[in-house]
Amino acid sequence: MASSGDYDEIIKSISDAPPTHYMVKIESFSLLTKHAIERYETESFEAGGYKWKLVLYPNGNKSKNTKDHVSVYLALADSSSLSPGWEVYAVFRLYLLDQNKDNYLILQGNERRFHSVKREWGFDKFIPTGTFSDSSNGYLMEDTCMFGADVFVSKERRSGRGECLSMIKDATSSKHVWKIENFSKLDKESYDSNAFFAGDRKWKIEFYPTGTKQGTGTHLSIYLTLVDPETISDGTKIFVEFTIRIFDQLQGRHIAGKVTKWFSRSSSEHGWVKYVSMVYFTQPNSGLLLKDVCLVEADVCVHGITSAI
Repeated sequence: MASSGDYDEIIKSISDAPPTHYMVKIESFSLLTKHAIERYETESFEAGGYKWKLVLYPNGNKSKNTKDHVSVYLALADSSSLSPGWEVYAVFRLYLLDQNKDNYLILQGNERRFHSVKREWGFDKFIPTGTFSDSSNGYLMEDTCMFGADVFVSKERRSGRGECLSMIKDATSSKHVWKIENFSKLDKESYDSNAFFAGDRKWKIEFYPTGTKQGTGTHLSIYLTLVDPETISDGTKIFVEFTIRIFDQLQGRHIAGKVTKWFSRSSSEHGWVKYVSMVYFTQPNSGLLLKDVCLVEADVCVHGITSAI
């Protein structure tokens, strides 16, 4: 019996009329198994103003622990084209041709909601493989079968605002060393390092040689800054762990600040107003300023990204 954990009710029927929206003919069906093709997606077709695909699992959808059945689903072909929060409600029928009787086995379920997270609905147990493969039933004749679909979009709507947090497994850090020369001759309020990449984003170190805000005149101020924040869409946030250090060029007793912060379009820089006092920085035995040169390093690791849905 056809079944699916996604449906409360399944309507099974027989019809002489073929599907109006799409059909797929599969020749040499057994070769799908021979070549270890566990999932087959058709080309896209249009119905109700959207593009769809049929998805077939010849030996059952293993992710649903389905065995000894053919699994068949309807999927949005390109859910990325939907605007954030957009949802499509549809009723659909999936067809299988009985080549002996020249009619169609049809399975239909309740109205279903398709969106960017849940883009696929259908039947885990569309038909038992034994029933399907028995030529007396007419579904697989001379190793050939035909499936089809009709899709009826019932409504569309935009849901409330939301977000999706994607954490990055085994995230790797990127390091950038900035050599600042002729420190005593620096006369601007701030200086920027060259841009560098970390987590597919461009960053830079922003350095205030005489401090800024509460650190003005007493401390060096240092920030990590996201380059071109205006290119980030509203609702996107980037979770970053970063360390900024100034090297002790004499004894290796580097000073460092480490922090985790969320970067976004409206919050594109984070760092320290009072990173290190100017008194200590300029002491000869600190090793931080040697021959009028200091070395600043940023170690940046992007651990996650939040985007609007």
